[in-house]
Amino acid sequence: MVVIDTNLLVRYLVKDDRAQTIVATEFLATHSCVLLKTVLLEVVWVLSSKMGYHFSREVVAERIKHLLELPNITVEESEPVWMALRWYEAGLDFADALHLAAVKPQDQFATFDEKLVKKATQLTTDYHLIFLKGEKQL
Repeated sequence: MVVIDTNLLVRYLVKDDRAQTIVATEFLATHSCVLLKTVLLEVVWVLSSKMGYHFSREVVAERIKHLLELPNITVEESEPVWMALRWYEAGLDFADALHLAAVKPQDQFATFDEKLVKKATQLTTDYHLIFLKGEKQL
């Protein structure tokens, strides 16, 4: 198994460098690869960020689904990754979705991010979210 890096995946998904796209495509077709959650997180950021390719949420989700379904790719913790992708499609930030999907049912998730709590509560009731207000003074 070969763990793959963000740049290889971006070349494959964006096809903005012909030579590297060909190499990336052939590599993914001929090697058993592992996709780490951290690499996936970076791929989503590169594709969606204004400093990256600034693709829409729909385009990013479509490209990530394609990547996750490639026959030679094994995704680290694929079930939480797919859950995070579904929540991302529904409007949750991908990093937040990935963090939340990693929470075990018996655990709680604490955050100062009110937007995250509101959106996550709309999407699922299976997680115990704790919203901390930042009003304490030192």
